[in-house]
Amino acid sequence: MSSGGLRRGDIVTTRVVRPQARGEIRDVRADLARARRALAETAERADDLIAMLPEPRQRSPQQRATAARSKSAARAVRCQFMDAHADAVYDELTDGRTVYLRLSDLVGAASVGFPGLVPTSDQLANDRTRPQADKEGHEVDQGIFAWGVLRSPLAGSHLVDAMLRPTPRAMRMLPEFSRTGAADLGSVRLERTGSVARLTMCRDDCLNAEDNRQVEDMETAVDLALLDPSVGVGLLRGGEMSHPRYRGKRVFSAGINLKALSAGEISLVDFLLRRELGYVHKLVRGVLVDDDTCWYPPAIEKPWVAVVDSFAIGGGAQLLLVCDHVLAASDSYISLPAAQEGIVPGAANLRLTRCAGTRLARQMILEGRRIWATDPAARFLVDEVVGPGDLESAIEQSLERLQGAAVRANRRMLNLAEEPPGEFRRYMAEFALQQALRLYSDDVIGKVGRFRAGAAFEPGTKAPAAPS
Repeated sequence: MSSGGLRRGDIVTTRVVRPQARGEIRDVRADLARARRALAETAERADDLIAMLPEPRQRSPQQRATAARSKSAARAVRCQFMDAHADAVYDELTDGRTVYLRLSDLVGAASVGFPGLVPTSDQLANDRTRPQADKEGHEVDQGIFAWGVLRSPLAGSHLVDAMLRPTPRAMRMLPEFSRTGAADLGSVRLERTGSVARLTMCRDDCLNAEDNRQVEDMETAVDLALLDPSVGVGLLRGGEMSHPRYRGKRVFSAGINLKALSAGEISLVDFLLRRELGYVHKLVRGVLVDDDTCWYPPAIEKPWVAVVDSFAIGGGAQLLLVCDHVLAASDSYISLPAAQEGIVPGAANLRLTRCAGTRLARQMILEGRRIWATDPAARFLVDEVVGPGDLESAIEQSLERLQGAAVRANRRMLNLAEEPPGEFRRYMAEFALQQALRLYSDDVIGKVGRFRAGAAFEPGTKAPAAPS
């Protein structure tokens, strides 16, 4: 290390780690061996400089600017490296695309195989102990890596397929679920009645606001429903809440848990990217399984019904865009307050324009327009609006309609036409980078910072809010 034993905060410096003009960029675009060395050297210099500075919150404006310029210079080199070598890197990490690594495992392997490309496990562990405002932003480098992989037709397509495979947890639980028809995953309950898998989101304390834990539970539940041969159709619904304002009422989802984001507990890889490439995409494409006896594509796909009780905010609204039939209680509403929160609403920017048109999509995403179930515009987002007293019978009728023999083949063709796999992959490449940058932007950190003081969630407020 080049710091010569200096400790964090020992000096104030304006020295910036910049690529050595065209030479360093040329090195990382050269053959892979030479590029690997150049990348590691650049990252080491940047890390050494950051280590000399005080902790992020204690830095002066000058020190903040120094850190930002040095990180930016190192990231420019990472971008050039991935632009030139994404396929070679991915092939090395996956043994020539013969091994399917989930994204979390892939970035872990990259941190060892390509020093300086993504943060080390120690760097990530250190950041995980801090609130969002006090992190170094190492996840941005993970975003650069995911961007580089996903934009490649070869590597990106293989990674998308890897993320469509069932999780190890689901495979362990499958025999018991198939036998009993029930699984309590913590934040999600799954129950099979007849040929229907009823997935109930039950984070009753926080209005089903999603965090890393719920993403894990949701993917496991979706896998189980898809893998169980007794299931013909799935149902997504929120359970009854214990939150004071909604006690005893069903709520679909309050979106991302902004209080968890402020605390530094929302992960780019394990939440924001896993969610979109994992269970949400599985609702569209199904789950991929290994079956050497099957001569046709081994994806197991099933139709899904979603039911909106009370509201579907943010990530909850995103789920409606991938379901085959959506029912909404007449007293419910849907919103995508992405611009107010400061983040990108998953793949809603890709999907909402198709079903609602560009004008309504912009009104919802950019301006925060809320759509009540009784609003005429709701017809672009839901299939049926039903009085609360008639909801149960309407649900059963919709489930019955989606169990026809040709439903699966036709939904597959509809989804292929509406969202070609290559289009989704290219969108997710840019999403990985933009969402990583948004996570560490000053406006997002400022907005969510108030939840450290325990501000309560109040659906309907103008400012973004998070569950208490």
